[in-house]
Amino acid sequence: MKRSHIFEAVFLLLFLNMDKLIQNITEASGKGINVLDFQFMEHDILIPDLSDNNRELDTIDLDNAYEFGKWLTQKMATNSKKIAIGGYGEDRVVYKRSKHFGQGPDSRSIHLGIDLWIDAGTKVLAPFDAELHSFQNNDNHGDYGGTIILTHRINGESFHTLYGHLSLKSLDGKVEGMKIRAGEAFAELGAPEENGGWPPHLHFQVIRNMGDKKGDFYGVASPSEKEERLYQCPNPNYILGLDLLKD
Repeated sequence: MKRSHIFEAVFLLLFLNMDKLIQNITEASGKGINVLDFQFMEHDILIPDLSDNNRELDTIDLDNAYEFGKWLTQKMATNSKKIAIGGYGEDRVVYKRSKHFGQGPDSRSIHLGIDLWIDAGTKVLAPFDAELHSFQNNDNHGDYGGTIILTHRINGESFHTLYGHLSLKSLDGKVEGMKIRAGEAFAELGAPEENGGWPPHLHFQVIRNMGDKKGDFYGVASPSEKEERLYQCPNPNYILGLDLLKD
């Protein structure tokens, strides 16, 4: 078999496997699953632009969680919105504030999850029955802070969901392998001093395979690895089912 044909066969296999996982998740999610204990409608959602294209960001100190949060809150109030959601695949200027994401032209800036910006203390709900895969406090500046990763199995296929920027008390009493029911409140959002230095929000991410990682997984990719990382971390909106975020 020619090398080009081998590459085509491998790509087709990956594509079919991707479709199977996404199909399982989409079917299990029905019309969409809310992972926050906060009720909202589609018209309540603001989709913030956190990319280089948004010149408003030049006027605020993104390294100051309270100033950044005030800007988000004002945007929601001005537009009569209750929650800000979005960011999957977005090339974000906000990551340039932290050396944690590297420096230079190929520094990590492509967001691999969906952010749900809402008040600290808001409870986080499991979308499906799960086992607790791992958890830890990722306390680098700009990192996740309190982090929990769950493992789900649907139609015999396993995958993971990651929840970042949690309160540290969300980690109390957690044990790897513990069972968590669909819809169960298992964590809450943290304040800036414990969530990596961000305005309160949930970083929600889907992961195909954790490999040997525990308690942490890259949530931001460099431009050169964008396609690989986005494949490894499919769009969480397959679970959330929000029309505003659909392609």
